[in-house]
Amino acid sequence: MASVPAPTAPPPRPVPPARLSPRALRTGVLGGGLAVTALWAVQMEPSARLDVLFATGAHLTGLLAGYGILVMLFLMARVPAVEHGVGADRLARRHALGGRYVLSLCAAHALLALCGYAAHAGTDLLHTTLDLLGYPGLAAATAGTALLAAVGATSARALRRRIPHETWRAVHLLTYLGAALAFAHQLAGPDVAGSGLALWFWSLAHATVAVLLGWYRLVVPVRQALRHSLRVIEVRGEGPGVVSVVVQGIGVDRLRAEPGQFFRWRFLQRRLWHTALPFSLSAPVRDDTLRITVKAAGDHTRRMRRLRPGTRVLATGPFGALTAHRRTRRKVLLLAGGVGITPMRALFETLPGGPGDVTLLYRAGSAEQLVLREELEAIAERRQAGLHYLLGRSDAAFDPLAPQALRNLIPDIAEHDVYLCGPPGMSAAATAALVRAGVPEERVHAECFTF
Repeated sequence: MASVPAPTAPPPRPVPPARLSPRALRTGVLGGGLAVTALWAVQMEPSARLDVLFATGAHLTGLLAGYGILVMLFLMARVPAVEHGVGADRLARRHALGGRYVLSLCAAHALLALCGYAAHAGTDLLHTTLDLLGYPGLAAATAGTALLAAVGATSARALRRRIPHETWRAVHLLTYLGAALAFAHQLAGPDVAGSGLALWFWSLAHATVAVLLGWYRLVVPVRQALRHSLRVIEVRGEGPGVVSVVVQGIGVDRLRAEPGQFFRWRFLQRRLWHTALPFSLSAPVRDDTLRITVKAAGDHTRRMRRLRPGTRVLATGPFGALTAHRRTRRKVLLLAGGVGITPMRALFETLPGGPGDVTLLYRAGSAEQLVLREELEAIAERRQAGLHYLLGRSDAAFDPLAPQALRNLIPDIAEHDVYLCGPPGMSAAATAALVRAGVPEERVHAECFTF
């Protein structure tokens, strides 16, 4: 009698990556701010004297500025749990907004400290400034503040558009030096140095952020480059000014890249190696290959058409939170504008669902501007999914993204989760139209690829 083979256990499900929700991040940042304020309050000595009032305000703004710098560095440390849960674009916007508050706190701290010292010594602000700059710790803090101000100035929208990306990045690296000088100043101040426990916690917090920055921005990219040995294997045209680049490596599945995410790509070829470019995956990971689809929109993207097979690639990531984990409804609407179709195409193929559960709306100026059209139509036919092209100039009389137009295409649109990716103007207009069409704003999951 033949033996019956024992049933094999199903393969274990992959452990989902850790994700920190936006609410948890916001709660943690606010909680830290309250703890810093409590540290100030415990050491505050109430007094009606003018110099003491100025000094008290200087201590509070100085502590909050130091904490703010720490938060800004943490947001840009590329910690996977934060990137995957909050989203790199949202982190970048919070970093930019927080930077304005930090610079304001630095300016307030400097002004209040000057006024307090002047009131105490009975001198004017000019002589007070010259006296204080004679102290090495205060001179270092002034230099650090100047560096942070330079970073903030180059990040202002009006100036950011006029300077090369490489210049902006080089100036942005001064943030680390400015933060180090500010930290040295804080250790000499009475609010931190006056308490052994406060000094220990303050130093531990800065050391933790420094380790995260070093690990995820330096060690992990080098380790990935050595482990996966990525190289370009194909560059093919997809339309006017659009190419797909296929990259192959070793053990690429261990990167755990999800459809909807992006990498920062550095192609080790002349005139491209010095810049890391953020591009979304335009197809799921298969056979140890990654694919991106790029539209020529600047010098670097135009040069990618001339990439040669065999070119080595350094890819950092994956990043982004526009993935299946955001889904809360059975029915899903994918809304793409322009080259924002790249992450939507990967999601269109992979999001679970039966016939009619997934619909893709693709906004473009004309039929010639549609990218990956044959692939999209093949996926729609295979999955029995909805696919609609919304064509026409953005300034035309008829707006295909108007609330009523959306309801006409998808009558039950209010019951959908919506994934949205496109240029900033289109994304903002589409979000407003979706909300007016009945989709709750918390179910509009957007990611801006031009941050």
